[in-house]
Amino acid sequence: MGLKFKYAVVLFWSISIGVFAQSKSNVVPKSYIAYHTTENIKIDGSDADASWNKVEWTDLFIDIEGVKKPTYNTQVKMMWDDTYFYILAKMEEPHVWADIKDRDAIVFYNNDFEVFVDPTGDTHNYYELEVNAINTVWDLFITNPYREKNVALNDWTITGLKSAVKIDGTLNDPTDTDKGWVLEMAIPWSVYKTAFFHKNVPKDAFWRVNFSRVNWDHQITEGKYDRKKGSNGEYLPEYNWVWSPQGVINMHEPEHWGYVYFSSKEVGAKDTFEIPNDEKIKWKLFELYRAQKKYFDTKKAWATSLKNIASKPIHIEGKRIKPVLENHSFGWTISVKSPFSNKVFIINEVGTFSTK
Repeated sequence: MGLKFKYAVVLFWSISIGVFAQSKSNVVPKSYIAYHTTENIKIDGSDADASWNKVEWTDLFIDIEGVKKPTYNTQVKMMWDDTYFYILAKMEEPHVWADIKDRDAIVFYNNDFEVFVDPTGDTHNYYELEVNAINTVWDLFITNPYREKNVALNDWTITGLKSAVKIDGTLNDPTDTDKGWVLEMAIPWSVYKTAFFHKNVPKDAFWRVNFSRVNWDHQITEGKYDRKKGSNGEYLPEYNWVWSPQGVINMHEPEHWGYVYFSSKEVGAKDTFEIPNDEKIKWKLFELYRAQKKYFDTKKAWATSLKNIASKPIHIEGKRIKPVLENHSFGWTISVKSPFSNKVFIINEVGTFSTK
């Protein structure tokens, strides 16, 4: 990973996190049922395969904080087979342009589409994929969210990735108006394996997933598109439009990502999925984690009593949950025994999440 890359990523996210440090606690993640297909899907940037016409689009994307309606519409379809996770993204865009051609360059300096996947749902060791309108790919493995000391492995590669773009209009032509672009992807399950014999295809199970679309205001410089600059000569901030709102301008809070349930039922069938109550316990634990971090920022010490960070009793679906805070020489843990499953959920001072 080169110095230029590290500097750009650190600068970008330090600005985002510094200004928008606290998430809104009332953000409810989206959910989607991805159905199984037996069709041989041709990755060509279109929805011509019969299976695509049997599955539903997601809700229209919203701005990353979950407040504003984006300027242009974005929707996604998903399905899967035993080898691939299929994604079809349709983006309305009157000016389709891209000029970044090198793999693993900073693709979000162009308008792009991004995929975030956390197979275990523990908010650590997750995956990011970015693609622009000329199908340039940037893929990353990230050890921890950016709020903690982390490592972003830029040389991690989605081996076997299939992706294709189809443009409804003309690429890089500022003299006309386009309708948009479609990105179709097939991501091999194998790239998410943690061991050779790891059977990780999530049949009748859910993963935490989110999608982001980065869009920039543009200007025309010597007949070519470029990111627009303000009167101070600096680039204007980008727009971040997402499937499941984050409540903060920071995609790297995986606890806010959506839920994709991979149903074993075939496309065209109907299944149901509800976010489990145990997941709602995890949401509350992350609220307590953020409250502890805020307390430390103010007091320069960790809270030793839950009364310092949670002033009211916590109830989920009519059940009271009773967190236990334990302080240690190295930090703290907060644990909760679920009244729904009797599992014990634990979070610590660096946001590492575990289950017993």
